[in-house]
Amino acid sequence: MTTAAIIGGGVIGGGWAARFLLNGWDVRVFDPDPEAERKIGEVLANARRSLPGLSDVPLPPEGKLSFHTDLAEAVKGVAWIQESVPERLDLKLKVYRSIQEACDPQAILGSSTSGFKPSELQEGALRPGQIVVTHPFNPVYLLPLIELVTTPENSPEMIERAKEIMRGLGQFPLHVRKEIDAHIADRFLEAVWREALWLVKDGIATTEEIDEAIRMGFGIRWAQMGLFETYRVAGGEAGMKHFMAQFGPCLSWPWTKLMDVPEFTDELVDLIAGQSDAQSGHHTIRELERIRDNNLVGMMRALKAQNWGAGAVLNRHDAALKPKALPDLDSADLSQPILTLSRAVPLDWTDYNGHMTESKYLEAFANATDRFMEIIGCDADYIASGGSYFTAETHIRHLDEAHAGARIRVETQMLLGQGKKLHLFHRMYEGDKLLATGESFLLHVSLETRKPCAPSPKIEAAMARIAEAQAGLPYPEGAGSAIRKPA
Repeated sequence: MTTAAIIGGGVIGGGWAARFLLNGWDVRVFDPDPEAERKIGEVLANARRSLPGLSDVPLPPEGKLSFHTDLAEAVKGVAWIQESVPERLDLKLKVYRSIQEACDPQAILGSSTSGFKPSELQEGALRPGQIVVTHPFNPVYLLPLIELVTTPENSPEMIERAKEIMRGLGQFPLHVRKEIDAHIADRFLEAVWREALWLVKDGIATTEEIDEAIRMGFGIRWAQMGLFETYRVAGGEAGMKHFMAQFGPCLSWPWTKLMDVPEFTDELVDLIAGQSDAQSGHHTIRELERIRDNNLVGMMRALKAQNWGAGAVLNRHDAALKPKALPDLDSADLSQPILTLSRAVPLDWTDYNGHMTESKYLEAFANATDRFMEIIGCDADYIASGGSYFTAETHIRHLDEAHAGARIRVETQMLLGQGKKLHLFHRMYEGDKLLATGESFLLHVSLETRKPCAPSPKIEAAMARIAEAQAGLPYPEGAGSAIRKPA
């Protein structure tokens, strides 16, 4: 088991701890705050509820979490050290000195700083090349972007190793090769923040109206296409040059106050705080975090279906995990029902009753059927060649509840696999608890004629192999309620 050390257990440090833990790393936390364990526990509760459901395959078994009062003990022998202490350069440099006196020279020391350049963090360090900026975005356990900011002190090998580790955590390392204050993304946020402060101070808009302007319009566009690609589309068929010719001149108009900062008077702070309380004060912070996580999971899973943006990052992570998660024809114990699905219940699979909704049981069993088809050889290449299975009948029994974050699995027994006919019986479990059964009858079809036909000899042989191995299994309880047992 690989180990990471988290130095500073606040919101960001807790998010890093969750990201590592839920991807199978052991995590040691060092934070002198007596409330650190409670705070990280609350972040972890949110993460356990939301992160596993982003993947369509199971994440690795959760790592071990430990808390340490001795910094040297926390960092000794670990592969990754993530510093998330307050934004004071003198404090960070002092912490780095203590870390480097005790840690493995090959460990990566990443800083969550949102403002300091890596050259500033490396100044006076025992091993400057060990230190990089790995700036995350909250919630760290869900959002994939990590700004990896480096200097010439960092070796190419170390940089690639850092990228590989972050990709293994399901993150997107954006390599910022030329350091600058506040990196890339926070410079945009700073610009929007300044303008928003002026709009409130000058009485143009309230905090709620500004938030509505973002989340009802360009915020949605940016989430899936960014800035420049959005403007390219806005340029129409003529593209970016047309957009810049049309809208470029307005940049010289006196619209913005980006270069000025309103004075943070007590009056301005009270005005913004009061409006924010009126807007969102009826929710606790924990409620707002869960609302945020629900929305982020829903949007990211939608992008995943399109293999776009953050969704493409999730799909790549799934692809890396899948070979370890589900067996194939040669590695499965064919004498027993075959594992065809293993995953966590996503937030968007639950309904108003707080449990997994009926349609998602059908989706889960459909995914299990797809996996069984892959196992016998009816994969994407086979389907592209003109053959596939069509579902003729399905029957589902709902036996117990499953909730968001629950780890479920489906085991599949083949009741009939001969000629054009395929009859499957799925059992869905959470641990040892049987949640539901799904029974499906499928016909092999020519995609050219759209009529039933025999499958390839390879698929026939795979089904015969499974039928022989499973011949001793009892006929499942509940089978045949909608599909008659073959004579």
